[in-house]
This record gives sequence, C-alpha cells and structure tokens, in this order.
Amino acid sequence: MEPFLRHTGDVLPVDRAHVDTDQIVPKQFLKRIERTGYGAFLFYNWRYRPDGTPDPSCLLNDPAYAKASILLARENFGSGSSREHAVWAIRDYGFRAVIAPSFADIFYTNAVKNGLLPVRLSPREVEELFRLARRGRLTLTVDLVAQEVRVVRVGDEVPREPRSFSFAISPVEKDRLTSGLDDIALTERHLAAIERFERERDVYRNFAYPTPPVS
Repeated sequence: MEPFLRHTGDVLPVDRAHVDTDQIVPKQFLKRIERTGYGAFLFYNWRYRPDGTPDPSCLLNDPAYAKASILLARENFGSGSSREHAVWAIRDYGFRAVIAPSFADIFYTNAVKNGLLPVRLSPREVEELFRLARRGRLTLTVDLVAQEVRVVRVGDEVPREPRSFSFAISPVEKDRLTSGLDDIALTERHLAAIERFERERDVYRNFAYPTPPVS
C-alpha cells in the first residue's frame, strides 16, 4: 500500500450530504473481486445519463477537474452498505484524500485500510473550503505528518497568508497510513511475537490434565 505523508492536489467539490456507497459505486459493478478497475464506475449514475452518454453537468466530466485528487464532501459521506468497493473506486480513480465534516464509520475504516485518508474538519471549515472552490480551481496540501490541510491556490491566486486547518486522527491510523501498511503487513510487524506464542502454545497444548475423580 502506498504510504501517505502529504499530498498536494486539486479539489473536486461534491456539494451533497449523505452520499452513500451505492452512489459512489452502484451495486451492478460489484461482481468483481479485484481492487483495480473500479475508477471507471465511480459516481457512475451521476457521470452518465441512462443512455450511457456523459452528463455534462457532472464535474467529473469537466476537463477542469480531470486531475482532481482530493474529494471535498458534506456530512455523513460513505453511508449506506459496507461495500469496500466504494473506497476501491475512489482510490482507483486517483483520489488520495476525502475531506468532510463526518464519515460513516465503516467507510472511514475501509478508507484507512486502503490508503485513502479521510479528513474530518468542522462544518464551518468545510463550508469555507466550498466557498473557495466556487471561486475557481482550488489546490490544497493535505499533510498527514503535520495533521493539517493548507490552501495552496484559489483559481490563479496564490494566497499571501495561506489558510490552514488542523485535523485529528488516531496514532494507530496515522502510523498505518504513513507506513503504508495493509492488514497483512500490519500483522507481519508482530511476526516474532506470533511465532513465539505458537511455540509456547504447543507446550501447554501437550499438557495432560488429570482425570477428575468419579463421584
């Protein structure tokens, strides 16, 4: 898994609350078990009309957002079913971080496990970022090491005093993301202790317990 230390990229504003996992990747595309290739189905029902042609009203079809790598969303992002495919689609499309006031718990966990950084900011701070995004192309740096989001550019303007926002994340989640550890790699960190336990367990497993007396 690719480590996440800091990332600078353009923002795709998704100005909707309660975006659920079926909106992120519709259920008809969940028949594959590979983690790759799901980017083509991200927000599919928003990006395409019923006849399969691109919907020009969707920002993902706007060339100005073609290189966006940071999602900006409203509260309760990733609600609905627990499908991990939703995170796979976001990552496969090229996004490295999602900023929102709140996330569905299972989506948040799946994001961390797959190298996608979920950033919780206050509703007021998220609203400020949406206001900046309405002024033109918004570029941010998401710095996990410093636990900070910094405004780099708004349209053609580079702020003289860049705005910054601090965010919280647990030490375990931060370590996992900065180290690029998936579940297997995280387990292998403790391989020596696991092997020691297995050796010691064999000693106790072979112990013969006395037969209880018959009353």
